[in-house]
Order: sequence, then structure tokens, then C-alpha cells
Amino acid sequence: MVDTSHAATDRADTLRRHGLRATAGRVAVLTYVDRHPHVTAADVFEGIRQELPSTSSQAVHNVLADLHACGILRRTDLPDSSGAQYETRTGDNHHHVQCVECGRVEDVDCVVGHASCLTPSDDHGMRIFTADVTFRGICGSCEPARTDRTD
Repeated sequence: MVDTSHAATDRADTLRRHGLRATAGRVAVLTYVDRHPHVTAADVFEGIRQELPSTSSQAVHNVLADLHACGILRRTDLPDSSGAQYETRTGDNHHHVQCVECGRVEDVDCVVGHASCLTPSDDHGMRIFTADVTFRGICGSCEPARTDRTD
């Protein structure tokens, strides 16, 4: 069943403001990503298949690419991930923390204060406007399992 709520109307308006037609596929993809940040195209396809049974994996990839190109979605390529991940949180230069065991990804607000790793030693004449940082570690759910293993 297609989402006809106020939120779906808002998402349709967002698409139109960015010069895109508000098709059922675009609204469904945007709704899914908004509700499930840090998802891959495969996750989105599985998530909307029942709602839009005529959609294809390629159609989802195309919609994600369109939404990223116009700035509605942020695409992040993280190490050891099954594919690019998408989220609707854009424009704030936030970072991510990723569990090296289960792959869980969470947002990290931008580092406050001076952090030398965010200032390049040589900008090679470029005006820097973002820095993508991925903190990698082990989440609280995976830590006990890792400690209990005998390697």
C-alpha cells in the first residue's frame, strides 16, 4: 500500500522543489531511506518490493542516484560495507562510526574545536568544504562475542 500520509505529501513536495517528478517510486524510496538511514540499494529494494511489486533493482539504483545527484540524499561509501549507503541527513558534514564486526553505522556530529585530522597539511590549492571521517570500532553488542572468541 502506497503511503498517502502527510509525510508522503511532504516528500513529494521535496522532490518537486528539487526539480524532480514525484513518482510513486521516488516517494517510496525517499520514505524508506528517511525511515531507515544508512541503507544500501539492496536494502531499499527489499524494503519497498511489497509496496511497489513492479519495481526493479535497477529502478531503485536509478532513483537513489537521482536523489543523491540533486542533494536530497547523502551517499557514503564505508569500508567493509556491502555497498554505498544512503541517508536523508545532508548538508551538515556529519561523520560516521562503524562497527567492524556487525557493520552497524551511526551518525557522529561534526567534531567541535580544532582537530588536526580535519585540516589537511596541504590543500593543494583547493578550497576545502567537507571532511569525511569514519570512526571504526566495535559496538557494545559485538564486544562480548569478540572477547569470548578463541582466535
